[in-house]
Amino acid sequence: MKVFARLSAGAAVAAAVAAGLIGTAASSARTTRSSKKSSASSFTLGVVADTGGLNDHGFNHLAYVGELAAHAKLGVKYQVLVSTSSADYVPYLTKEAENGDKLVVAVGFDFTDALGQVAKEFPKTHFAIIDTPAQTIPGKPKNVEGLIFKSQQSGYLVGYLSGLVSKAKGYKTVSTVGGQDIPSVTAYIAGFQAGARAADPKIKLLNAFSNNFADQAPCETLADNQIAQGSKIVFQVAGGCGLGALQAAKQHGVYGIGVDADQGYLGSYILTSALKRVNNAVFQATQDLLHGKFTGGGNLVYDVNNNGTGYGRLNAVAKPYAKQLQKLLAEIKAGKINVPTTMLVK
Repeated sequence: MKVFARLSAGAAVAAAVAAGLIGTAASSARTTRSSKKSSASSFTLGVVADTGGLNDHGFNHLAYVGELAAHAKLGVKYQVLVSTSSADYVPYLTKEAENGDKLVVAVGFDFTDALGQVAKEFPKTHFAIIDTPAQTIPGKPKNVEGLIFKSQQSGYLVGYLSGLVSKAKGYKTVSTVGGQDIPSVTAYIAGFQAGARAADPKIKLLNAFSNNFADQAPCETLADNQIAQGSKIVFQVAGGCGLGALQAAKQHGVYGIGVDADQGYLGSYILTSALKRVNNAVFQATQDLLHGKFTGGGNLVYDVNNNGTGYGRLNAVAKPYAKQLQKLLAEIKAGKINVPTTMLVK
């Protein structure tokens, strides 16, 4: 079991600032029910990360950054446990609940069954799960809140950029590497594929699933294969594993697109990143519960209208298309574009 030590308040503040935490609230998919208000001094926020770990430069890391922000700005205590395998899910969720945590956040879809079991055993503990609607948790427990994202919007934006770049440079093929064939991944890919085809109807689409979110090697191999088939832009949707896909893009001299967090720091070959601001969701869920609000059995929904989704910094190749992307973003916000969640190519 890995238990990460608490950072100093200064380090937590630095992490929160680096993450660009916003104060915009998510929309609620259900009327929020009241819960007893808590004082920060008696409030512990627990996060159970998935096997990708806190160094995945994306999904799990962002959840941790949100936890640090809650500590720095709200004054709550915190604890994070990092799973090394799926066998850790139930005992780690249980440990957080037994610790008396006011809110326990499960990071990702793979916790669905484990959370259904533990939430039933600890009905007085509040739980939240990222990327999974509360209604799909086994037993539909009322002490679970879903933190979900319209990832397809982010995918569409970066896919459209890929289509524009491909059309201008004469590229014929773009590709995606997904971690698993699950809704939180396929929504990203569906959006990407739809966006790419909207910008260039003739673009060829490739996709593969690694069935892995941690080991970089499988994703690197899949991306190698896609590049050999002509892909000039590779979009990774596989967490830590996907860093291997981006490494393949770098090695072969093609472009990559990051996921969840802004991964432009990897180098100038990253066109942009499809964002999912998990840090904001963790922070808001904590702040809400402190104020006695909890969407038990329902969801907090994050999209382009509350800055939950979007795209990251643009590299030199992508910057000329900034105005087109801003226009596209405005159209999605206005409801003029309804981004699909069904993939065109599996």
